[in-house]
Amino acid sequence: MSASGGTRAIVAALGANLAIAASKFVAFAFSGSSSMLAEGVHSLADSGNQFLLLVGGKKAQRQATPQHPFGYGRERFIYAFLVSIVLFSIGGMFAIYEGYEKIRHPHQLEHWYWPVGVLVFAIIAEGFSFRTAIKESNELRGKLSWKEFIRRAKAPELPVVLLEDFGALIGLVLALGGVGLALLTGDGVWDGIGTLCIGVLLVLIALVLAAETKSLLLGEAAGVEDVKKIEAAIVDGHAVTRVIHMRTLHLGPEELLVAAKIAVEHDDTATEVAKAIDAAEARIRAAVPIARVIYLEPDIYSEAEAAKGPDPEATPGGPTPHPAGH
Repeated sequence: MSASGGTRAIVAALGANLAIAASKFVAFAFSGSSSMLAEGVHSLADSGNQFLLLVGGKKAQRQATPQHPFGYGRERFIYAFLVSIVLFSIGGMFAIYEGYEKIRHPHQLEHWYWPVGVLVFAIIAEGFSFRTAIKESNELRGKLSWKEFIRRAKAPELPVVLLEDFGALIGLVLALGGVGLALLTGDGVWDGIGTLCIGVLLVLIALVLAAETKSLLLGEAAGVEDVKKIEAAIVDGHAVTRVIHMRTLHLGPEELLVAAKIAVEHDDTATEVAKAIDAAEARIRAAVPIARVIYLEPDIYSEAEAAKGPDPEATPGGPTPHPAGH
């Protein structure tokens, strides 16, 4: 994902949410609508989330240090995970609490034109933000469906903004429905029901975001297409005859680690092997530019060893070897 594209979407969402939050709180002050209060807190939480994404993007640009030799690219994943926590705790749970209280203690809305006017304004502003996020995402998702794009994206910013804006638009419709039914029936319970629905929606979106960013934090491999490109780039059919096994890991959205054991000819000299490795690294970087950290280990391919399959005790997360004598 281009950092500039993600930043444009975040800034557009931040500006829209700050304006919307202010208008919602004004509408709540005049009307007493719990939907307006819940939506105001929702927009405020979204604004905080976008600020967190901007901070994470800035911190991720720091240079590597001896203590963090692979850099700080995962800062973007950490801050995206914080976004899901903020959305769940502040946005979702607060709205559920407010909806429950309003259902228990309903009251009629005052100055109904304030919440209705603000909701119409908010739908227009959120629509602009959502349109910007869609435009930036379309440049990257290619033929992927929206579901696949959100699940496979290694850069968290655009999926986060897309889900937030989508949830915000649905929440505004729910709030408008709750306010409208409260006005038509004269029963403030509908305002509380709308608020409760907004809270449930925010919690569901927060859980989806948490699941996706958790996967990124744990460490995801390169996409299928990039793996194929890397494998094809390593093998030249002469000095490097095959890939024995390979591991890839995203150190950040735009930085990939590649570690592979490669097969070389048994009678090659050390100089020839070194040149083969250097050439393979150059081909990998040309094929997949984000492959910036590359470790290639030369070996002699053995069909007998390959037939045994991978060693589970040599795999991270595999069985722990038993102590000697047990």
